[in-house]
Amino acid sequence: MQSVRVGDAWLHVEADLAADGRNVVYINSLGSDLRIWDGVVARLKGAGYGALRYDLRGHGLSDLGTAPKLIGDHVADAIEVMDAFGVVRAAICGVSVGGVIALGVAAARPQRVDRLALCCTGAKIGTQASWNARIAAVEQGGVGAVAQEVLQRWFPPAMRDADAPEVALARNMLTRTPTRGYVATCVALRDSDLTEAARSVKVPALCVAGALDGSTPPSLVRSLAALISGAEYAEIDGCGHLPCLQEPAAFAERLRQFLK
Repeated sequence: MQSVRVGDAWLHVEADLAADGRNVVYINSLGSDLRIWDGVVARLKGAGYGALRYDLRGHGLSDLGTAPKLIGDHVADAIEVMDAFGVVRAAICGVSVGGVIALGVAAARPQRVDRLALCCTGAKIGTQASWNARIAAVEQGGVGAVAQEVLQRWFPPAMRDADAPEVALARNMLTRTPTRGYVATCVALRDSDLTEAARSVKVPALCVAGALDGSTPPSLVRSLAALISGAEYAEIDGCGHLPCLQEPAAFAERLRQFLK
């Protein structure tokens, strides 16, 4: 088990880096942990790409420490994780809030980013009212209070109706996320807007949407792609909010093509 001390928090990390420097930094979504990337990391390893991934502050096995107030605080964590493992430059791949963090890394340290893969995300996700309602519900009843609603947006009806194992495991990850860690990242999303960061991106970028995503629908991902000069847009049919978990083979192949 690997970890990195970042400020006042221990962050859980998994590093399996390529000796030739072809590495991808993976950043997870709100209410999940680094395991959502398992299928993608395994497939990209077969294509020669190393991986660096970590549980967001206040998620999975990572401490919360000082609660992040803005996406920039999560960006600082990502950069320190890269520093700790000597990853000078890499492709950055983020899903949902992980994609917002990836945009922040590209804006803050453009020399550290080779390519950007932004999955099911936007420069600005949600509204102040929607985040305030979610924060209030979680503070009162824990993450379990919003789990059913979140899973309905994450997964297409066919997967939910079939009681797919991915749904059950995602439910466990979500409901076991510490309340304070979940709320802190909600606050960071509510109070951050990465529109100008997206416009500043100069590296190749791929924006991937799940056709049936109820959290960050294709229209939002298309609007993100429109902000980034030369960005590619791709859509995965029949998929919800977490292609890396729901359709890892299709997502990994699209990512491999982009990285190549």
